[in-house]
Amino acid sequence: MRRVILFDLMDTLVEEPFFERAPRFLGLTLPELMEAKHPTAWAEFERGEIDEQAMLARFFRDGRPFDGAGLKRVLTCDFHWVPGMEPLLAGLVARGHAIHALSNYPEWYRHIEEQLGLERYLCWSFVSCNTGVRKPDPRAFTGALEKLDAAPRECLFIDDREPNCAAARALGVDAIRFTGADELEAELVRRGLLGSAR
Repeated sequence: MRRVILFDLMDTLVEEPFFERAPRFLGLTLPELMEAKHPTAWAEFERGEIDEQAMLARFFRDGRPFDGAGLKRVLTCDFHWVPGMEPLLAGLVARGHAIHALSNYPEWYRHIEEQLGLERYLCWSFVSCNTGVRKPDPRAFTGALEKLDAAPRECLFIDDREPNCAAARALGVDAIRFTGADELEAELVRRGLLGSAR
């Protein structure tokens, strides 16, 4: 049985560098950074409403100066696969499933592609900086279904955040909350989308 599989990106396929690297680079704790950063600038960057320069200019709510180019460098210089996910994707491709990214992420996703080559396994079809919509907005899913000309029952969505999975399920799209490659593999086997788990 072939399916359309929609994958979240960060902390599902690729390890998210922000929460460790950004506070260390800026000399803050994570709670201090989350309190100090602008409440909407990153989301606007992810929706493609502002560019990189504008996001960095507004990164802190108080407008404090900082090394924006350095922050970008530490956040985009060294991406890593979530353990076990590259071979799992290869297995899904071998089974003939159509795989697409459905991710909240800015234009920096191109750095991920340059380093990890995800296009070997998926299409960057629904990245929020290009679609203008972030999950869990239902339009992130309805827009993907419309573009793919697919019924909800034909699709599976995989994401590490339960609110995003719940939004997909509310539209009739099967969803799996990602907690690790082994657990995901077992769920895919149970749904008949992969052969027996290793």
